[in-house]
Amino acid sequence: MHRLLLLITAALLTATSALASEPPVYTGLLSNTGAGGYDVVSYFEADEPTKGSADYSTRHLGATWRFASAENLARFQSNPERYLPAYGGYCAWAVSQGYLAKGDPKHWNIRQDRLYLNYNQSVQDRWLKSPDEFIQQADANWPRVLD
Repeated sequence: MHRLLLLITAALLTATSALASEPPVYTGLLSNTGAGGYDVVSYFEADEPTKGSADYSTRHLGATWRFASAENLARFQSNPERYLPAYGGYCAWAVSQGYLAKGDPKHWNIRQDRLYLNYNQSVQDRWLKSPDEFIQQADANWPRVLD
């Protein structure tokens, strides 16, 4: 029994340290799905958010990512960094201000070929007034803002 407990503890510590070394992805409290289950490739290919399907999903950075089609899943798997939302999918404007808030996949913007999510429409409107300035501030705060 003691040996089994040691093995379980070692496995949990290994899993925890592996997760800690991965960049954080915002998934919400009761979910493990990145971008709220939206297909992150669709922002680039269809120029709009499209709900993903559990039929086309993959795990990456400790989160489950869903896609609207097998083609979008393949695109993501071939180059996930191209499609992942900036700052792990947290609200980009909040990160620029030095704190964390959820990113809402319905409030988004692509700048310099990168996907940015924001908390809500009001925050999105603020973001769009000066996105390049906010990106510079958020880049300076990331990932320190996680501490």
